[in-house]
Amino acid sequence: MGGGPLGAIIGRHPAEATGGGSGADGQETRGRGIIRHNRKCRDLVFLAFFIAFWIAMIVNSSFGFNQGNPLRLTYGLDYKGNVCGDKHANPNLRELEIRYWLNPNQVYESGLKGSQFKLVDARSICLMECPIPSEDGLNWVCDYPEGDIRISVDDWIDRDYDYYEFLTPDMRNSSLQLQGPCYPVIFPSVNVYWSCQFIARASNASMRHWQQMGGVSINENILIDKTIHRSINSQSSVLKRYVSDIGKAWPVLIVCGGIVPLFLSLIWLLLIRHFVSGMTWITVILFNVLIISVTFLYYAKAGWIGHDVVSVVIGESDPYFSFSGREINHLRAIAVLMTIVMIISILSSIAIIRRILMATSVLKVAAKVISEVQALIVFPVFPFTILAIFYMFWISAAMHLFSSGQITKNDCNANCCSFDLKSNQVSCDDCCGYSIHFTPHVAAAILFHLFGCFWATQFVIAFSATVIAGSVASYYWARGEISQDVPFLPVFASMRRLMRYNLGSVALGSLIVSIVESIRFILESLRRRLKHANIVPVSRIEKIASFSSNCFLGCINWTLRSVNRSGYIMIAINGKGFCKASSIATGLIMNNIMRIGKVNVIGDIILFLGRLCVSLFCALFAFLMLDTYKYKSAHNRISSPLFPVLVCWGLGYIVATLFFAVVEMSIDTIILSFCQDADENHGSAQYAPPLLIETLDSQGEMQRLTQGS
Repeated sequence: MGGGPLGAIIGRHPAEATGGGSGADGQETRGRGIIRHNRKCRDLVFLAFFIAFWIAMIVNSSFGFNQGNPLRLTYGLDYKGNVCGDKHANPNLRELEIRYWLNPNQVYESGLKGSQFKLVDARSICLMECPIPSEDGLNWVCDYPEGDIRISVDDWIDRDYDYYEFLTPDMRNSSLQLQGPCYPVIFPSVNVYWSCQFIARASNASMRHWQQMGGVSINENILIDKTIHRSINSQSSVLKRYVSDIGKAWPVLIVCGGIVPLFLSLIWLLLIRHFVSGMTWITVILFNVLIISVTFLYYAKAGWIGHDVVSVVIGESDPYFSFSGREINHLRAIAVLMTIVMIISILSSIAIIRRILMATSVLKVAAKVISEVQALIVFPVFPFTILAIFYMFWISAAMHLFSSGQITKNDCNANCCSFDLKSNQVSCDDCCGYSIHFTPHVAAAILFHLFGCFWATQFVIAFSATVIAGSVASYYWARGEISQDVPFLPVFASMRRLMRYNLGSVALGSLIVSIVESIRFILESLRRRLKHANIVPVSRIEKIASFSSNCFLGCINWTLRSVNRSGYIMIAINGKGFCKASSIATGLIMNNIMRIGKVNVIGDIILFLGRLCVSLFCALFAFLMLDTYKYKSAHNRISSPLFPVLVCWGLGYIVATLFFAVVEMSIDTIILSFCQDADENHGSAQYAPPLLIETLDSQGEMQRLTQGS
């Protein structure tokens, strides 16, 4: 080992191998300048493009903040175009959050096949709770009080929305024609995702009283139930609820998507530093335990085991009636997928048992680097903070963009009439309801916002990886003794070099990965849409072709990520532009592919399992938090734990990637620096860490590595 405290990592002084003299002086000069030589600003065009893109992101988000209203994602619209629960509406609907359709005949008509009348045009108002029929009489739900009905909204609520006794004879006659302003409560209803779902079982007592009063015939067909059910469970409604769930579960996202993975990743790094021999086994075992636990939680929420199935009903409901929704079907699909992943994971873990010892040897190299460059352990907190701030801004802007469509009056051409309290007469000219219409530029703004998330995330990850690579490379080229050439704080020195010369290169590398990710996302979305429309061919050959194309894009994405990672290392070492650095790194890898692959691949697998452990624990903890009373009742009730759990899983994986990059980039940087060292010194690596040489088995194999054999 070397004489100084860094000797175990960076090898002996090259002069010991060369015997000194001018040759050694030449090597010393070459080694001293390897990190700093020929530095100048690179890829400035892409840095300017990245800055312009961020300006566009701010403008795009400001449009969402100005035009959007996240309440639209959860609550429906009344017949006036107001969002239920909106305190700025007229009247004030702050506590009136549940949409209720007043006229059951309109609901029935909208469900008829070929009918031009749609449910969105049926007269609906906002209530505090779904009304129920009377057991010995007839209950009424009346329109918002205005005009000659001189009671306040609060009094109207206290009276259970019933002011029938104050109606004039003309108003009462109009109400018996189901034209308002008061409507009979004939069918029981329950709160399903903040809309009153009718149960097509009319109350005998209420129907008898209605008929005795001379009311018009009311249809009792099951179509009344199915029409509202289809509307509540439409794809757009489900997507809106999923996005709304993210907003309601923001404390879960902060805890399980930020704080928990932060501490778990730090603990994992500390254990790698002090307990590297056992961490590979712990990681593999813990991964399998967590994936089994998460799978069984999905089974429970899907209703396949236990009695904790996700309910679509908000509040109490009749136990003799069951309601289902797309959310439960989605949970069951994820449960099946997790079962497949669980089986593959267990079998894969068994297959790599013999390789775990090799992974331990590779991780020891990184552990030694971390013990010497201790700032590497806490450095990922900096990019973590940047990403945390960005995601809070991005999620808020995304919710506003998703709800930024225009509320416009429908053109329904329907023949229906209702009593207008302001004009005090029945009007047949203002029957159509309101809908939220998304213009093409809103869809483009959402896609742009999604791409911005891809690029910003990849940029921060690339920035972090390059800084880590620069820090490790500085120590590799330090010759085993603390010298003036090694900065006192190598992490900050590496960051300074990157920010001064190569931010454009990082922007270019992250842009390439983001474009590929976006293409995969768009193609997958199109495939799902075509499949839903039954346009996708179902022949076996075409299914194989579709699967092969997905695998091909996945391989391209994995290859690009690997090339980019190596390119970032070479950027940190020699300061070249992204394309040149990637070319150099690719050449070094191809010349040493057999040996590097054997040493590095198994280590990458263990690190990948470690990241999955962190993210799966985040998902498990998110499940437990969402299973509390807070998220099962009242305003914070979520429609399904699916989206919040998946987002926590994704955020946990990204945070783990930032921290695990310390180990991953340490290994890759040491190996690529070794190859660069051999190239700089005519096939003889002068700075090779003894621990790396030991991992490569013997001096003979090291020679074959340097010669590309």
